[in-house]
Amino acid sequence: MQAPDDFNPRPGAVVELQPGLRRILAPNPSPMTYRGTNTYLLGTRDIAVIDPGPLSDAHLSAILGALQPNQRISHIIVTHSHLDHSPLAAPLATRVGAPILAFGGPEAGRSAVMTQLAGHGLAGGGEGIDTAFRPDVEIGDGEVIEGDGWNLEVIHTPGHLGNHIALAWGDVCFTADHVMGWASSLVSPPDGDLTDFMAACHRLRARDWSVFHTGHGAPITNPAGRLDWLIQHRLGREAQILSALENAPGTARQLAERIYTDTPPALLPAAERNVFAHLVDLEGKSQVFPTGDLSAEAVFSCSS
Repeated sequence: MQAPDDFNPRPGAVVELQPGLRRILAPNPSPMTYRGTNTYLLGTRDIAVIDPGPLSDAHLSAILGALQPNQRISHIIVTHSHLDHSPLAAPLATRVGAPILAFGGPEAGRSAVMTQLAGHGLAGGGEGIDTAFRPDVEIGDGEVIEGDGWNLEVIHTPGHLGNHIALAWGDVCFTADHVMGWASSLVSPPDGDLTDFMAACHRLRARDWSVFHTGHGAPITNPAGRLDWLIQHRLGREAQILSALENAPGTARQLAERIYTDTPPALLPAAERNVFAHLVDLEGKSQVFPTGDLSAEAVFSCSS
């Protein structure tokens, strides 16, 4: 799915999305972040800042400059600890004296299989982990964060990262990097777990939403349709991998080369990570089998 060309707000500009909700774009565009990270300001008096973003003096000034005379930042909420979402939380907290809330530190919520892979030396890719991140307050699945005139329900949505959360504000959901309109979410082991990712997609799909406000890109006004596309996209990739394995066993790298035939060589490592994420999921469902221990270098086949 192509990103909408008309989403190109000016970094630092305050955009009102609806009464009580504003968005500020951080100045960190890249192939991984699209136009940059979306920071949200929720509330009319006590303000919750959702995803302060990367370290940036300009973005810190933009957030503070958005406050009106009768407003104060009461909560700083981080959806996950990637370098484009969490590092500005600590400097912002120092300036305004508000607590930082998140599911946990960088390894919180990591599944058992991803913990095992990390223990064997597999390192993550993508946006990069904010290894120093620690919240002042840990918030769990189903908890409600209450502010002056607003409340947010925490929904644990691991998959993109183990400590990833979404936040429900009535029928509006802040989905961060789990569901975006400009691209499918990155799932890169051992930080990302496709089994968890798909379960979280189905969990979100079971509820009725009016709009998704995402970590990058424009609001999603057809949440159910976007989730259906995301689920089918992953199932289609899974079918391609199984078809390739029916022809011959292979490593994640070999399968990526067979499947991503039009992908430039420089992008094949990312494709390999994506294939490996699917192989881990399929191994958990006993549909593929590695030779020896589960690893990114293992040869996989459809029969044990």
